[in-house]
Amino acid sequence: MNEQVADQNAAAASLSQAALDEIERECAKYPAERRQSALLAALRIAQDEHRWLSNDMIEYVAGVIGVPAVRAFEVATFYSMYNLKPVGENVIHLCTNISCMLRGCDEIQRHIEEKLEIGLGETTADGKFTLKEVECLCACAGAPMMQVNRDYHENLTPERVDEILARY
Repeated sequence: MNEQVADQNAAAASLSQAALDEIERECAKYPAERRQSALLAALRIAQDEHRWLSNDMIEYVAGVIGVPAVRAFEVATFYSMYNLKPVGENVIHLCTNISCMLRGCDEIQRHIEEKLEIGLGETTADGKFTLKEVECLCACAGAPMMQVNRDYHENLTPERVDEILARY
């Protein structure tokens, strides 16, 4: 039984040849002795392919880059852009930093939670959306704001949120 679980984990912690090639292109941007500089990009590439990073995947990426697994775990757990548990098809990153807070992100958060019937860190029953709180998305002039997948949406109102979510 343990061998079967190990085989499933190993299969889950693999990347397509296209993803491996993309990681190699990222590594090639640095001198050979600095391959570790491509770690953030490599983790992003793995996440793009699987939507989240399991412990096995983080270890696998560390091996591809040639860094100790602990270094990859340090990076993956430090940055909020990495998903360390399964997420929905669309990830909503809601900024709750001071600028967004002063301009009403709490109202936007309540609206999203009521509309999608989830709280922070949760995924909708249909797997369509995950709502995450983030510290800062560097768009203070457009507060309150959120990022859905890789798209920034600023100057939010409940009505704008409804329009945005309808696109996803």
